[in-house]
Amino acid sequence: MIEFIVEERCVACNKCVEICPTNVFELVEGEAPRIARQEDCETCYMCELYCTHDAIYVGPNWEQPEPVDRQAIIASGLLGEFRRHHGWDEWAGDPRYTNEHWQMESVFLRARAAADHPRP
Repeated sequence: MIEFIVEERCVACNKCVEICPTNVFELVEGEAPRIARQEDCETCYMCELYCTHDAIYVGPNWEQPEPVDRQAIIASGLLGEFRRHHGWDEWAGDPRYTNEHWQMESVFLRARAAADHPRP
């Protein structure tokens, strides 16, 4: 489920708003979109895929929001990892990041571990 937007990374391109199939976001003029309907998130990760500034964190639990340590997630390098390992967009030509969507379970497990055990 979508957990947070890193406002200082967001450039307000609103791609996440446009792509979200369940209308989770609300536009805020000149600012980062707001997560207005978190409970409607289907955890499809489309917002993460389209966010080229790594400003969105979608947690692995699709049933309910979970408390996460925002700073630990940011420091962990997880932001943008789904897009990189999917071979998406700017990473498409980089041989280090071929489409490994079929083995994303390890990425999701790292996300859960970072949320459950934040670094000091």
